[in-house]
Amino acid sequence: MAKKNKRKKGVIYSTNPDFEYEYEGSDEQQTLTPSEQRLKVRLDRKKRKGKTVTLIEGFVGTEADLKDLGKTLKSKCGVGGSAKDGEIIVQGDHKTRVVDLLKNMGYSKTKASGG
Repeated sequence: MAKKNKRKKGVIYSTNPDFEYEYEGSDEQQTLTPSEQRLKVRLDRKKRKGKTVTLIEGFVGTEADLKDLGKTLKSKCGVGGSAKDGEIIVQGDHKTRVVDLLKNMGYSKTKASGG
């Protein structure tokens, strides 16, 4: 689990009883609409003991939305995987299927990259 940055911003101590501290890093990134997302779909085998996975990169938004999209793609392909750190991993070679699914879901700027 990622640590949340809870450092106080600016003022260290205040005698005002109504004073509220501002915390750094408390703003969560807004999710772009599907038509604004620029997603890249590619195959990857590095650091996976030779196993092929389909990697979807470039998602801009909250972790919850990323996990929802990952869950949808994994269930449509009938395989496992994960979604974290702005990328979705789908087990196996499903590049063309994932590109077609994303375009049908409204992610029109999706591109397949690599060979």
